[in-house]
Amino acid sequence: MNRIKETLKKHGVILTLRGAVLAMWLFVLVVCVFGVIPLSNEWAQDFPDIAYLQYPIVVGVYVSAIFFFVALFQAMKLLSYIDHGKAFSELSVRALKYIKYCAIVIWALYSLNMFVVYHMTQQMDAPGFMFIGMIIPFASFVIAVFASLLQKILHDAIVLKSENDLTV
Repeated sequence: MNRIKETLKKHGVILTLRGAVLAMWLFVLVVCVFGVIPLSNEWAQDFPDIAYLQYPIVVGVYVSAIFFFVALFQAMKLLSYIDHGKAFSELSVRALKYIKYCAIVIWALYSLNMFVVYHMTQQMDAPGFMFIGMIIPFASFVIAVFASLLQKILHDAIVLKSENDLTV
């Protein structure tokens, strides 16, 4: 009976995490489809002297969205490996590696876009906008560091497990 409860609890947690990943995917997809272009056009009309900056921002958002979707796909694969009892495998290490690389690319794209955001805040006289623009690069940097740490720990655990299997 306890084993059944543990299995249901484990599957419930994984199901909740899958739901969270799908919700993030849907939110970013809706923002990319319905929000980015209209917002950039509206911004360009409101501030015509810096309207030329809308294109680097739009391109940066769409390119980073591609890497975000790849990272979410890898997270779904990782959850699938955990669900099927393959958490301590090279497949999980590879999924974490791809998540780390995607987070690094997103961090780099938004860090480069910070120069554009800085120029915008100077023109708009809105210094608080600069702090809002720092949220995504900071979050992606934290995710990259965390994924790298998990990748290292998981790889070391796999090596230790294989050594123990050879010893016994």
